[in-house]
Amino acid sequence: MSKPIEIRNPRTGKYDYVIVPPPEKLLVQQCNRLRRAQQSWFDLGVSGRIDALLELKDTIYSKQDTLTEALTIDTGRFRESKLEVDFFISSIERWCRLSSKILQETQKGTSISFINLQQTGIPYALVGVISPWNFPLLLSTIDTIPALLAGCAVVVKPSELTPRFMAPLMNAISNIPKLRDILIFIEGDGKTGASLIDNVDLVCFTGSVETGQQVAIAAAQRFIPAFLELGGKDPAIVLESADIELATSAILWGSVVNSGQSCLSIERIYVAQNIYEEFYHKIVAKAHKLNLAYPTLESGEIGPIISERQAAIINEHLQDAVEKGAVIHCGGKVEKIGGGWWCHPTVITEVNHHMKLMNEETFGPIMPIMSFSKVEEAIELANDTYYGLSAAVFAESPDEALEIARQIDAGAISINDAGLTGMMHEAEKNAFKFSGLGASRMGASALTRFIRKKAFLIKTNDNYDPWWFNQ
Repeated sequence: MSKPIEIRNPRTGKYDYVIVPPPEKLLVQQCNRLRRAQQSWFDLGVSGRIDALLELKDTIYSKQDTLTEALTIDTGRFRESKLEVDFFISSIERWCRLSSKILQETQKGTSISFINLQQTGIPYALVGVISPWNFPLLLSTIDTIPALLAGCAVVVKPSELTPRFMAPLMNAISNIPKLRDILIFIEGDGKTGASLIDNVDLVCFTGSVETGQQVAIAAAQRFIPAFLELGGKDPAIVLESADIELATSAILWGSVVNSGQSCLSIERIYVAQNIYEEFYHKIVAKAHKLNLAYPTLESGEIGPIISERQAAIINEHLQDAVEKGAVIHCGGKVEKIGGGWWCHPTVITEVNHHMKLMNEETFGPIMPIMSFSKVEEAIELANDTYYGLSAAVFAESPDEALEIARQIDAGAISINDAGLTGMMHEAEKNAFKFSGLGASRMGASALTRFIRKKAFLIKTNDNYDPWWFNQ
């Protein structure tokens, strides 16, 4: 019998929810059941799968308040929870609209006049999705919806820190016969996730670099594909020509949205020397206007730190920076309020790359700012990391910013804005360095990576070809 896991409420600190991971034998049985049902799901064709997912969209839409409420308890914040549900609904619509064209079979001629080529795709039977706690619904479904449309069955293991949203979501899924046999969400911790990898044909993982490396090894041992979206330490470069009003507002949002608990957060800010003081004074003034969402959800914009472990890491990074000479201008610590962990937006200067704050993923509403005298220095600092997820560049003209962006080792660069890759899913991007592995979860690749391409090479004439038969 699996041992129950008590779940902490991030606003109150109380353990007010319990999950029970499935015993390994039951997990194996569930995966085998999904795999058996997958062929019938695939046989529906793209149009049949679209119909089922649009039915899910309508069901979610009618019950979105219940799902939003569960997400809000999971994460302790309301605005982002509502946006997650809205994004989930719109993502189903978007992928259903695009999938018919992306997944269609093709037939064409080849360089040999009497050989035609027909291509089709065979989906991986069972996809495993292991998702994190910072955006529980979004990151558990961002891979799931495309995989379902591609014809796969899917089993999802969300984080054990934020599991409450699963009940209303599974209730919605259970009302759709075509979906309930090929899609399940399971409760569990890291041990459950490890067992899941042993029972699927492809794994998608979103989380830390350390755990991602373990997932990659486990997948390699089974010789199955692994798509990994890992941590980030995103830089923002602000050139002298930039609109300071725009840059400070965008970078503030990109640093503190969801309390900085995003792999796409701006975690390092490099500002041209001539505008450095004006920049940090302005961003401090704007940061002071943001309040904690306490005692009520509507009290402010900054929600709690969801993970107690992460709260300790943020404090460790801040303490390390101060001990090494950094200066805090606002915020500055994670504090316990009402049982939860909270952190005001923090602007910090006199930082350098010897500090943990500038090297390790902080995952909090922290804005460390360094000045640079030459653009080449800014590029070198931005690339001085083993992360390479995304970045931002601010300049008077897009062309000036693009010249810098092309030299940054990251998969997606926002120009004169921040965090655009979190909202724009049309453009394919790959993570650089240790920020990820595998095909893009954006653009057409989001669907095609779940399919093994199959080619039929069709001889169309009746002649014996001389390189085959020369008797």
